[in-house]
Formats: sequence, C-alpha cells, structure tokens
Amino acid sequence: MSASVLYDAPGPKAVVRNRIYAVVGTLVIAALIGVSVLRLADKGHLAPEMWDIFNYAGIRQNIADALVATLKAFGLAAIGSLVLGVVLAVGRLSDHKPVRWAATTFIELFRSLPLLITIYAIWVGFLTDHSMWALAAGLSVYNGCVQAEVLRAGVNAVPRGQSEAAYALGMSKTQVMVTVLMPQAIRSMLPTIISQLVVTLKDTSLGFIILYPELLQTARLIASNTQVNGQYPYVSTIAVIGTIYIVLCLLLSSLATWIEKRGRRAKTGIAVAPAVQAPGTIDATAGTFGTNADGAGGAGGAGAATDGAGGAGVAKD
Repeated sequence: MSASVLYDAPGPKAVVRNRIYAVVGTLVIAALIGVSVLRLADKGHLAPEMWDIFNYAGIRQNIADALVATLKAFGLAAIGSLVLGVVLAVGRLSDHKPVRWAATTFIELFRSLPLLITIYAIWVGFLTDHSMWALAAGLSVYNGCVQAEVLRAGVNAVPRGQSEAAYALGMSKTQVMVTVLMPQAIRSMLPTIISQLVVTLKDTSLGFIILYPELLQTARLIASNTQVNGQYPYVSTIAVIGTIYIVLCLLLSSLATWIEKRGRRAKTGIAVAPAVQAPGTIDATAGTFGTNADGAGGAGGAGAATDGAGGAGVAKD
C-alpha cells in the first residue's frame, strides 16, 4: 500500500465506501437538479417563448453593447490594478520607513473595505457623471492592493543570493528591483496574477450599483422590461448572461494555463558553443594534456628535449 504526502492511501474497504459515497452524492445532486427543473417548468420559465426573446435584434444589440462595456471596464481595471500593484509592492519593499508605512496603510485600508463601498464612494465623491471610470477606479484600487501582495510574495520568494550578487556588481536598489527581482516575481506569480484578473472580470458586475450598463445591469433591465405570457424572463436572462460570464472567465483561465506552460517549456534552437579545454588540464577521455597552438609547439619542444637528454646520456656513457 503506497502512502501519500497528505494522507494514507485508502484500503479496499475505504475504496468501496468512497465509491458508495460518490454514487449517493451524485444521485442526490441529480435529484435536486431534477426537482429544480420540474418546478421551473411548472411555472413556465422553461417555455420556448421565454427563450425566444433572444431572437430579437434589439435585445441582442443590448447584450452586445453590455459585453463591450464590460470589457472596457475590465481592460481599464486590469491595467490600473497591475500598475498600482507594482507601485504598492515596491513601496512595501522600500527601505524608507515613510514610504513603506504609507504603502502598507493604503493596502490594508482598501483590502479591508468592501469593494462595493469603494466603487460607490468613488462614484458619489468624484466621478458622478462618469460611471465607467468610477467602476474602473474602484476595481483598480482593490485589485491593485491584492496584486501588490502577490508581487511582494513573488519578490520575497526569489533566492536572496541573486540580489546579493547584483549588489556585489555595483547595481543600485532600483536596478536590482527592476532588472533582477521584479521580472522573476512576475514570471513565478503569473498564474496567480491572471487568476486575480478573472476575479476582476467578475467584479465588473458590481457596476449595476452605479447604473453602469454592463452585463448584469443590462440583464436586469431586459428581464424587468420584457413580459412573456404574463411573466418576466428572469431565469432565461440570467442563464444567458451567466453563460457569457463563464465563457469569458474560461478564456482568461485558459490564457493563464497557456502562459504557464509556455514559461515552463524548454527553449530550443539555440546554438551552444563547444567548451574549450584550458591549457595544462587533463582530458579525461583522451588522457592527454590540453594545449593551445603555442602549447602544441611547447609539447614538441619538450619531446625534443627528452630526446636530447637521452643523447646526453649516451654521450656520457
């Protein structure tokens, strides 16, 4: 029986018991889904007419506009959070106490505040007439604080000997951070960074609180202003908009996986110069001394001197 790092491998009885639990759990989940589908069907939420509303050009255009608005806010928030994260991470790692304290206070403050409050406060206090910028700013502030902690962890994970070697070469702290530490931190923490960007994408749905016409706000307007058979198509609208969110998040997750695999892939096609044997060293394969062009002549001279020594011995005799 093999053992795992986290737990012992299950025995025959445990394997049977786990399989029974898995089958029972699957049946329970399937029963719950079946009951939910039957209740929705009884209330008419799964009727074809509820889904036929998405064949209208006006509703399709509204969803397309909402998707573009969501991607705009996400793009601005992604760039803003990454830039702010780098600045805050460098501030937290600074040797100057005022800078380090200011960055730490900013991070702890906005990480503790609910994101919805931050977005609403920025909208009411500064950007009342620009809901997209208010949403992007709120997302940038919160997610920038999270990205700063991710980058700081990545910098601290870099072996200390690399920074010490850079300082030994005469590099300044800024040069060490920019050229040595931060690139390695970004590369090692890239999957986590992109995972946080997925969270940023989903958080754009909070724009409904400031009336920004993103996907969730548009879904609410479509469902509340369209009546089919005396009912509002909330279920079908939520299903369609939720599917769009799932597809977007899966695309970002696939991007993270692709980047991680690309970073781990070995580089090929780079010519490597053959090693040059230093003079005076022994070649283990040939059992000879390594020489250069001059050394070859020297070896020949040594051989001639040996012959000369032999001749001298003969003359002596």
